[in-house]
Amino acid sequence: MRMVHNALSGTAAAQAALNTVSQNIANVMTPGYSRQGVVLATLVPNAGDPHSAGAGVDVSAIRRFSDDYKNLQLWQAAASRGELSAARPYYTQLEQVMGNSGSSLSVGLDKFYAALNAVSADVGSSPLRDQVISEAGALAQRVNHLNRVYATQQASVNEQRAATLTQINSLSGNIAALNAKIAAVQSSEVNTSGLLDERDRQIDQLAALVDVRVMSQPDGTKSLTLRSGQPLVMGDTAATLASSTQPDGSQRVTLAFAQETFVLANDNVGGQLGGLNHYERAVLRPMVAAVSTLAQELADRVNGQLAAGFDMAGNPGAPLFVFDAASAEGMLQLAAIQSSQLGFSGDATATGDSQNLLALIAVKDQQVVIPSLGSVTLSDAYSQLTGRLAIDSQQNKAALSTAEVVRAEAESSWKSTSSVNNDEEAVNLIEFQKMYQANMKVIAVANELFDSTLAML
Repeated sequence: MRMVHNALSGTAAAQAALNTVSQNIANVMTPGYSRQGVVLATLVPNAGDPHSAGAGVDVSAIRRFSDDYKNLQLWQAAASRGELSAARPYYTQLEQVMGNSGSSLSVGLDKFYAALNAVSADVGSSPLRDQVISEAGALAQRVNHLNRVYATQQASVNEQRAATLTQINSLSGNIAALNAKIAAVQSSEVNTSGLLDERDRQIDQLAALVDVRVMSQPDGTKSLTLRSGQPLVMGDTAATLASSTQPDGSQRVTLAFAQETFVLANDNVGGQLGGLNHYERAVLRPMVAAVSTLAQELADRVNGQLAAGFDMAGNPGAPLFVFDAASAEGMLQLAAIQSSQLGFSGDATATGDSQNLLALIAVKDQQVVIPSLGSVTLSDAYSQLTGRLAIDSQQNKAALSTAEVVRAEAESSWKSTSSVNNDEEAVNLIEFQKMYQANMKVIAVANELFDSTLAML
């Protein structure tokens, strides 16, 4: 009977192992699935039985192959990649627009000053004066086109940020709910591997959106905090993130947890949310301020120099540009001016004089103070802005490429521990099948011995 008992425990263990192998094989293509395996333990015989070799085998646990350190590496790599990838499309679009000859302010300035140089050969020529006004209008259109691109990007960043916050809140709620389920069944014999896998998948998706710090708790739950320490998920409770628009147009992100509300530092959240915040704060808003200042300086200096000269009728020159940063039609507009009102002359009695025109041409070499650039000439300001954007974009692209490699290596490391290997499972399938058959053979032999014993009585 002891043989039968031992063999029955062996067949039960083999069946459990075969079930586990079949579960692994069935989920070989399931994203985030962690393979499982049985943990076998020898059953201790009853005390006082010196002739017993053992009491069989028992499945003491179903082990889930998971490495917390490799999981953390995977999630950190997701946060880094998410932060860099969020800004990539905006860099690409802005580079294409600002570098395009049709929208470049450098090209527009060159054409405007080329028209001024052309009219210096014949200051009284109406067609040449008309060309100056035409190129000034084209330059204003270039400025306004860029401003519209910036506004479109700002609106897109705000929309993407709002969508990201919604995703973060949803994933945080899901993780909190999974924490509650895992804690509820932790003390029972229910296999929680499926719940643990799903929670890890949710954390991985969350890490791509915002950088999180994950800590395991004794009850089986995981606590999540932001990079700067604010709580995101604690047990079965999740925080709520929201954004609001400030008077200067920037966005303020807040985190509400229990009865507390925290204001998040926009440059310290990581993930896609951090990438959007960084692009807006370090690239987009400074670019808007720089181009706005450049347009205002251009308008003020050109208008000021024209006012210092005299038009064809001997009157002070009229303004060529109108600057209004809040205008719905565009912050730089062409003033209502006739070609004869351009104050090119330095002498009210000499309409053919070009002294003030030459001073106007020299305006392009005047130094102006541009935000994020410092003191530069009007003619060089836009080129330096475009060059700085190209450098920032290239650094983002290179860093993103590195982050992709790090993420791929982290995934490979995770798979080496947790993913299903078909070849390994095929070997396990054969081994446990043999184990089952061998134990069934023991039962058959025990039955034969038992029948022989009965026949002798």
